[in-house]
Amino acid sequence: MNKNFLALGLAAALLVPQVAGAEGFGINEWSAEGVAMGGARMFAEDDAANVAYNPASITKINGKAMKSSYTYLSPHGNYKLYDGAGKEIEDGKNVVHAGWAVGSYYVRQINDKEWFGIGAFPRFAMVSEFERASKASTNAFFSKLNGVSVTPTYAHKFDKKWSAAVGAEINYVGLELQKNSYHPVAQMNVGATQTEGESYALGWNAAANYAFDDKNEIGVVYRSRITHSLEADFKMYPVSGGKITADAYGVVTLPDSWDVGYNHKFDKKTRLELKATRTNWSTYDALNISLSNPSVPGVLPSNVDSAKNWSNGWRYAIGLEHNFSDKYAAMAGFAFDEASIPYNGGDFMVPTGLRRTYSIGARYNDKKQTVAVALGWMDVGNLDFAGHATDAYKSAHAYDSFTKIASISYQRKF
Repeated sequence: MNKNFLALGLAAALLVPQVAGAEGFGINEWSAEGVAMGGARMFAEDDAANVAYNPASITKINGKAMKSSYTYLSPHGNYKLYDGAGKEIEDGKNVVHAGWAVGSYYVRQINDKEWFGIGAFPRFAMVSEFERASKASTNAFFSKLNGVSVTPTYAHKFDKKWSAAVGAEINYVGLELQKNSYHPVAQMNVGATQTEGESYALGWNAAANYAFDDKNEIGVVYRSRITHSLEADFKMYPVSGGKITADAYGVVTLPDSWDVGYNHKFDKKTRLELKATRTNWSTYDALNISLSNPSVPGVLPSNVDSAKNWSNGWRYAIGLEHNFSDKYAAMAGFAFDEASIPYNGGDFMVPTGLRRTYSIGARYNDKKQTVAVALGWMDVGNLDFAGHATDAYKSAHAYDSFTKIASISYQRKF
């Protein structure tokens, strides 16, 4: 029976979901409870999603648990485009293209000292879409990064105060970029392009918890950077007709990050979490794509380069959880995410400024199962960025952007 449960858990965790983040690039929505607490969810009791939020806390699970989570993200926003003299030449809004963040988790207690866990959840993903006939489309009219991390994890509880975990990360990305190719001299669109490819790469993570006493605990989680060598297919559809194809290649490094958290229990019913996340976005310095073996020689450039030069940033979160009884609980959270995109590195792939997220949620649980729901509203803020040489504008202003969030989770204990 135990082997059957383990096989079922592994199968659930290894199902690679189709995921896409809405506003932004980094994803923190890994469970309904995590959404409700603004991502400050590092010290939860009996929660299999600890595999994602804090692997060292899977030692808080007794027995075996499986969990699935589904989070819906719907982005909305407006923009204005300007020419070289600062005159407005276009205003518009994004095409609402909602995304899903899906998480699957399995944790098993091996003995009083050891635990095994595995999860499949998105750490990096995004989707954005704009009208194909707009001037913004010369930068990007459809951008999508599907991402999922599979994280087998081993955790050890040394004593009542210390626990630690180490794990591998198998990271998948599927990238699709579409834009209109703009000729700056002729000032016209000469055709649409599509770049599409996928890659697998390896990383690792480590975590540790220390409990000062029954009421106070701290934890730290490190996740390594992951470098993807992306092989893709490039297609161009000239306005004159036909199709040009080529092989595309690029290197993208997903950043490493640190999470530092603090948990305080006021009493048996109420607790507060604080969390700070440092993400080294400076690894995203450029998105350069090399083209080779074109079907029509001499037409396509050998390189399509785009400087990004993002800066490292912090995310701060606070979460509150209150148990009304043994079965019912309420949660609330707030998160502030610094803007990391410079003026000369912004684009319509990720038109995101600083983010403030407000969230609430509720949970029902008995001895065998847990159901949680959450709602959130993300104020994405404004972002100003420069156009590139091949864009039909000189500068852009994204404003009044926000994302609606809804999440549900279900956990079963064995």
